[in-house]
Amino acid sequence: MRFGICALLIVSATAAASDAEPWMQFRGPGGQGVSSQIGLPTRWSGTENVAWKTRLPGPGTSSPILVGDKIYLTAYSGYNVSGQPGEMQYLKRHLVALDRTSGKLLWKKDIAAKLPEQERIRDDHGYASSTPASDGQRIYCFFGKSGAMAFDRAGKQLWQTDVGSGLNGWGSAASPVLYENVVLVNASVESSSLVALDKATGKEVWRARGINESWNTPVLAKTQDGKTELLVAVMGNVLGLDPTTGKQLWKCETRIPWYMVPSTVVEDGVSYWIGGRSGAAFAVRLGGRGDVSDSHRVWTGTTNSNVPSPLVHEGNMYWASDNQRIVYCANAKSGDIVYQERLPRADQFYASPILADGKIYYLTRSGKTFVVAASPRFELLAANDLRSGDERGMFNAAPVVADGRLLVRSDKYLYCLDEE
Repeated sequence: MRFGICALLIVSATAAASDAEPWMQFRGPGGQGVSSQIGLPTRWSGTENVAWKTRLPGPGTSSPILVGDKIYLTAYSGYNVSGQPGEMQYLKRHLVALDRTSGKLLWKKDIAAKLPEQERIRDDHGYASSTPASDGQRIYCFFGKSGAMAFDRAGKQLWQTDVGSGLNGWGSAASPVLYENVVLVNASVESSSLVALDKATGKEVWRARGINESWNTPVLAKTQDGKTELLVAVMGNVLGLDPTTGKQLWKCETRIPWYMVPSTVVEDGVSYWIGGRSGAAFAVRLGGRGDVSDSHRVWTGTTNSNVPSPLVHEGNMYWASDNQRIVYCANAKSGDIVYQERLPRADQFYASPILADGKIYYLTRSGKTFVVAASPRFELLAANDLRSGDERGMFNAAPVVADGRLLVRSDKYLYCLDEE
């Protein structure tokens, strides 16, 4: 009887934590990469503080999401896997469900690719880069040219919608986000559009055109007066759209000469952006109308990162340079750099960092994680490496906070880290 009561309490506590802070889209609540959970691990290795490790049915750079008692993520197989080209006709995408507690693979839904696909995708980005999104009832996935689709929580496909047939050498990367009764899909690669699809049927509700050279996942944010805006970066500008109609409300010049990959983060009605190979960082106050390049720009900085998205927390902005192995902290009000520190023995950063329990987790492509205090005073708390023995993997997906644990995905495994 006592065991039954304890088990019930554990399940109830887990469900309550999950309901209070669902991690059901790219970068978790609001797409901000910040969690209020505590007790997260600080130190681990390939053999220490790994609660479980599950072999995946194929590679991918999408992050897992949490819905109820399951973990969902996407993968691909059959073509261009681990340097083995294979034949395009065998390319398949997969939606995978795992048990949230044990990591056991529960089922795998195979999705045929619409061909021809990109013959080769640079930097091993692969064909499953978009993180799913969920409203708790359905799982929404995006596979570029093969379309957006919805599944129930048991893996039954409910609908599939074509959002364009364009291809790109970098592949397709932006993840779907949900707003009221629509799924929002950045189909910049496929049709230079941002498309809103009805969640129940997949039918198109609206389409915003001119979404060019846009690799970022859109973010929904509140203005100071409580209105919701949809934020996305395109070639030369960041845009504020009405998420109900897709109508452009405002634009602000990026002053960055090329594409934008990182998604924005928002605090107190201000959106913060980094990006571009020779780009910058800047902040824009929400709620404007028309061209707000001068009226609503808060500040512009000279440091940036081309791939991972930033964080903003308690008046400070944090990010990692993708190639320079440097982590930054800037004052969110002024843009002034508070610190810039080179991390020892770091390599490339593609995964966007997350912040939880007073710690920032920066994950490199080789599986090293640098744990840094979420403070304007730089403090390196730990440097961890998930590689063990002859195992090597590519780590491009953003980590996920799950019930006081961390989920880290490589192109081979999903790891659950829990400090004992």
